Amino acid sequence: MNKNEILEIFRKTGALLEGHFQLTSGLHSGQYFQCAKVLQYPEHAELLCGLITKHFSNENIQVVIAPAIGGIIVGQEVARLMRVRSIFTERHNGMMMLRRGFTISPGERVLVCEDVITTGGSVNEVIDIVKNNGGNVIGVGVIVDRSGGKSQFNNLYATLTLQVETFPPDNCPLCKNNLPIAKPGSRESKLR
Repeated sequence: MNKNEILEIFRKTGALLEGHFQLTSGLHSGQYFQCAKVLQYPEHAELLCGLITKHFSNENIQVVIAPAIGGIIVGQEVARLMRVRSIFTERHNGMMMLRRGFTISPGERVLVCEDVITTGGSVNEVIDIVKNNGGNVIGVGVIVDRSGGKSQFNNLYATLTLQVETFPPDNCPLCKNNLPIAKPGSRESKLR
């Protein structure tokens, strides 16, 4: 699949939003990729996650891990296609951590998956958790890399890489134009 075909899936599913958004990173942007709107269709999830799976098919992955909430479907689908375990991290009192009895064995070969990265903050937190538990991070697979390829991860694969303009909140032209801001991310979500 090429970039335009993937973008067409986002447009067709209403997952490429235009406006004024506060990203999970705290940055502001005029575009937002709501991957959940794409991933709600199993055929799109299988197609996009299949690209990630294919990229890492020779890496002997033993477990896939993803940050909640956005990465869970990506991680689950990639793990299903690879026929390996799928686990996720989640925030508890503002800290990303393994919960629900999930474990990583020392030396286990781990693939980190996420739906969208801009700064890669959540992915970095997950990588730290894997390393602190003795796991071996083999790579990072994402649906959308909004950084234009500036994310600094070893063995990063994105199905779609774009340079999407972002702004610090104190220097945002959208704020200066008094455009209402939406915060569609999952950072504040509570899993039980």
